[in-house]
Amino acid sequence: MRAFSKSRRIFWNALMDFIKEERSEMRKRGTSVEEKKLRVEEKGRAVALLPIGVFLVLFLGMGIVFGDFYAMPAIVAFLIALLTAFLQNGKLTFADKMKVISAGIGDENIITMSLIFLCAGGFSGAVTAAGGVESTVNLGLSVLPPSIAVVGLFVIGCFISVSMGTSMGTIAALAPIAVGISEKTGFSLAICIGAVVCGAMFGDNLSMISDTTIAAVKTQGCEMKDKFKANFLIVLPAAILTIVIFWLMTRNGSYQIREEMPYSIWKVLPYLVVLVGALAGINVFVVLISGIALSLIVGVATGSIGLSEIFNVVGDGVTGMYDITVISIIVACIVSLVREYGGIQFILNLIKSRIRGKRGGEFGIAVLALFKRDQRRI
Repeated sequence: MRAFSKSRRIFWNALMDFIKEERSEMRKRGTSVEEKKLRVEEKGRAVALLPIGVFLVLFLGMGIVFGDFYAMPAIVAFLIALLTAFLQNGKLTFADKMKVISAGIGDENIITMSLIFLCAGGFSGAVTAAGGVESTVNLGLSVLPPSIAVVGLFVIGCFISVSMGTSMGTIAALAPIAVGISEKTGFSLAICIGAVVCGAMFGDNLSMISDTTIAAVKTQGCEMKDKFKANFLIVLPAAILTIVIFWLMTRNGSYQIREEMPYSIWKVLPYLVVLVGALAGINVFVVLISGIALSLIVGVATGSIGLSEIFNVVGDGVTGMYDITVISIIVACIVSLVREYGGIQFILNLIKSRIRGKRGGEFGIAVLALFKRDQRRI
C-alpha cells in the first residue's frame, strides 16, 4: 500500500507538472499569436490595396483598349473597386464593413469638402451666367498692349483659371480668341493655343474654388491662404519663365483689335471678391456664398440674368459638381475599408523605410501626393 501511495503521488506530481508546462506553452503560443497579429497590423497588408489596383486596371485598361479614357466612367470603376473591397476580409461581417464606411463618409473633412464643392459649383454657375468670364477676357485683351497678344493670352488664362478653378473651362473660354489672334497675326496656332493651355494649367490647382485645392486643404488640415501662398511660390518662377519665352517667340508681331470688346468691371468684381476674400483667410463658405449673391445681383442689374432665372443658374452650377461630390463619397468608402484592412499602413511603412533625412521625407510626401493625385484625376 505504501508503495502504491508513493507511486500515486509521483504520478500526480508528474501530471500536475505536465499540466503546468502545457499551460505555460499555451500562454507562450497565445502571446506569440497576439504578437504576430500586432506585427501584421503594424506592417500593414499589401493585399488590402487590391481595390485600388482593380480600379487602375479597369480605368486605364479600358482607356488603352478603346483609345478613349471616357469609355469607362470613373464612378463605375470606383463602384467596382468598392465591391472588391467589400468582398475582401471575411473576418468582418457585412454590417461591420458598413459601419466602417459610414464612419469614413461621416468624417468632418468629407462632409465639409462635399459642401464646398456644391458651393463652388453654385458660384461658378452664377458668375458665368452673369457674364463674368466674357468680361474678364475682354478686359484683359483691351488693357494689354496688342504687341504682346500671345503673352496676354497666357496672363489672362492665368487669371481666369485662378478665378474659375477649372482648366477646361478656361481653355473653352479662350481657345476661340486664340484662334482669332493666330489668324490675324500670323503666329502659329500651336503657340497661341499653347499660351492658353499654359495659363489654364497655372491656376487649375491654385484656385480657391478648384476641387483639388478644396480636397487638399480639407484633407491635410491647412488654411486655404497658406496653401495658396505655398503653391504660388512654386508656380511663379515657371510663369515668369513662360512669359519670357512667349515674348521672345512673338516679340516682332502685333495684333490690332478691330471689333468691340465690351466688358464691365462689375461683372469681374465677383471673381476679385472671392480671390481677395480667400487670401484674407475669410471662411470659405462665407466667401463663396458672398460671391454667389454678388454674381446674382450684378447679373440681374445688368440684365444678364432674369429675376426668374437666379435659382436655375445656381442650380445648374451645383449640378455640375455632382460627379466629383459622389466620387469623393465613394472614394471615402474605399479608403475607409483599405485603411481598416491595413493597406494605408502598408504604403506608409513602405515609404518610411526608404526615407533618409529631410530630403527623403520631402520625397516621401511628394510620392504620397502623386499617388493621391493620380487617384483623384482618374
